[in-house]
Amino acid sequence: MTEDAALPDWLTGHGRKRSRDWTPGDSRRQSAIAGTLLGLSRLVRDSVFSEKIASRPGLLQNLDPRIKLVGMLSLLVTVSLLRNWYLILPLYGFTLVMAAASRISLKLYIRRVWLFVPIFTAIIVFPSLFNVVRPGDPLWVIRDFGHQVTLGPWSLGTSLAITYQGVKGAVLLILRVVTSVSLGVLLALTTRWADLLKSLRVFHIPRVFVLILSMTYRYIFLLLAMAEDIFTARTSRMVGPSSPREDRRFIASSMGTLLGKSHAFSDEVYGAMVSRGYNGEPVISHSFRTRPADWFWLASVTLAIAIIIGGDRLLG
Repeated sequence: MTEDAALPDWLTGHGRKRSRDWTPGDSRRQSAIAGTLLGLSRLVRDSVFSEKIASRPGLLQNLDPRIKLVGMLSLLVTVSLLRNWYLILPLYGFTLVMAAASRISLKLYIRRVWLFVPIFTAIIVFPSLFNVVRPGDPLWVIRDFGHQVTLGPWSLGTSLAITYQGVKGAVLLILRVVTSVSLGVLLALTTRWADLLKSLRVFHIPRVFVLILSMTYRYIFLLLAMAEDIFTARTSRMVGPSSPREDRRFIASSMGTLLGKSHAFSDEVYGAMVSRGYNGEPVISHSFRTRPADWFWLASVTLAIAIIIGGDRLLG
């Protein structure tokens, strides 16, 4: 008995018209795609919801979440007020020291900060480097036109150059974003989610806002798991490679299916929370206790902020 006689057409693929010839490389490519997508799903889920780092014995993990929240928010406000970029560098260095003292891998910490947000910010501020957007003292003349150039109602000047003021403003904005994101990541990695929500309520943050954050935290996890289940079900039913057209059709149908399921699932998630006694107030199994070490850390942060702001005012 031949192989074609032993296997049905739907399994061998002889009974359908293929958009392209299949090669062994396609199987490997699809396996790589599947592994990448599932790996990214697990990576996002683990990075968002894992509390292993927050459970480690470290400097920031041992602080009262309320004191830690006040200190981090004060540093964030300070970063946004500074007008000299070189004074932001000590604050960024402070975040690295705090990360190391909290037993956080600096490689992981820096990768999380620099992966997307600062690069995206650099793309946004790129046009402000040029004298067309930010007039000022030229650092590098790209092209000298020799005469006044106009584009409709806009005057482009006699040359195209990168200005000192543009570079200074771009560096200042990028450092602000990097340091602010670093502080936020540091707070998220060293604080349990329930403790963070409880700290927000201690400072009289509206219950609706805390409820939205709590629902978002739980719902993103379920949404990721649902998306992974849809993809796994798809791959488990596939025999052989699929055409690009079929892939696009699957993506479109999956988006619609996921949207419908998420809409219905949101009521179920909230109902499950209410049935377990949730009333909008975050509940933790322990109470907050402020120790002398907490006040010492907050006093140190306050002193550092005062020195940096004073230096910023003196430098102008």
